[in-house]
Amino acid sequence: MTAHDLLTRFVRDRTGSVAEFALILPLFLLFFLGIIDAGRYAYAFNQGEKATQTGARWTVVTNPVAPQLSSWSLNGASVSTGTLIQGDRIPADALDPITCSSTECTGTGNVPSGLGAPDATAFVSLATRMQEIWPEIEDSNIEVVYRGSGLGYAGNPDGMDVAPFVTVRLKDMSFTSLLLFGATVSLPDFAYTLTMEDGQGTQSN
Repeated sequence: MTAHDLLTRFVRDRTGSVAEFALILPLFLLFFLGIIDAGRYAYAFNQGEKATQTGARWTVVTNPVAPQLSSWSLNGASVSTGTLIQGDRIPADALDPITCSSTECTGTGNVPSGLGAPDATAFVSLATRMQEIWPEIEDSNIEVVYRGSGLGYAGNPDGMDVAPFVTVRLKDMSFTSLLLFGATVSLPDFAYTLTMEDGQGTQSN
C-alpha cells in the first residue's frame, strides 16, 4: 500500500479518528511548543548566570570601572577602628557601596572623592566579554557594585589600598516566548560577587 493510499484511507475514515486527531493536535502543539520554550528559557537563564560569573571574574582582575579606587589612599583616614596608618588592615565599613553603570559611578559616605563618569575602557571591555556569552546584553543592563570587604591595607605600595567585594549584576533582561506568540517575559536579575584581586590591567588571566 502506497503513502497516497494510506492518506486517502485516513481521510475517508468515518470511525472518528479524524475528529479525535483534530481535537488532540492543538494540545500536542501546545505541549510541544511548551517543551521548546522551557528549554529556551533554561538556556537563557544559564546564559545570564554564566555572563555574570564571567563578568565578575573579568572585573576583579582588570582596571576598576570606578577609576578613583585605584588611587584612593586610606593612609591617615579616620575609620570605625580609629586612624589608619601605613600597613593597617582596612575595615569593611571604610568603603560604602559604589554603584557603576555605563554612564556614571555613584556612592555616598565613605567613598573616594570625584566619583562620576566610569572608566569607559574598563566598562566596554567588561560588556564585550559578557556579550560574547549572551549577545542580547546591552550596556544599560550591566551594573557593577564595589563595597567594603575588610581586606586591603592602608598605604599599599603594590596596588589598590582597599580590596572590595565586586558584584556584577545583570538586570532588566527578558525572554521572548514562542508559546505566548512572541510575548516577552521578564527574567530575574542575575548577580555574582568576587573579591578584588589584581585590580589592574585590561585582560583577564
